[in-house]
Amino acid sequence: MMRAQGGDRRAFAQIVDETLDRFLAIAHRILRDGALAEDATQTALLGIWRDLPKLREPDRFGAWSTRLLVNACYSEARRAKHWLPNLPLDSVPEPSVSDELGPILDRDQLERGFHAVPVDQRAVIVLHHYVGMPIETVAQTLDIPAGTVRSRMHRGMTTLREALAASHEPSTATMRQEATR
Repeated sequence: MMRAQGGDRRAFAQIVDETLDRFLAIAHRILRDGALAEDATQTALLGIWRDLPKLREPDRFGAWSTRLLVNACYSEARRAKHWLPNLPLDSVPEPSVSDELGPILDRDQLERGFHAVPVDQRAVIVLHHYVGMPIETVAQTLDIPAGTVRSRMHRGMTTLREALAASHEPSTATMRQEATR
């Protein structure tokens, strides 16, 4: 760490090797998009390289670097929102499928549900449930109060549950079709 802080590129390359897969996994779970996750990870790594000499407490590297990654995810989500159309996902009648496709459909439904959760709420859910950070560590990592972490997690999980419940309800178009039969 000290060599990387001093500008040693090889030492920094080792840090990148040790954190890259973890960063990509976290960013992908927050952003729900591989390309955006790669962009956020690259932005975070550039920020780490740029600001590493200023890091006063090397033992805080994990929390500090994760905060840079989450902030990069926030930026990518804002940027993507400006470029991508916000198309509503209408409920599509579920096809009759064999039990073998059930897990795939469940995963797809969960993915659509996560898209309904705002990115700041997704971030605390990912850090707590996927990375396994205690709420206090998430709060320290994101530099926000633990109560804010709890409220974001609560609102995010509520939104996710509502999105999943709504995907089980028949759409208005489907109900009209059935009524005209």
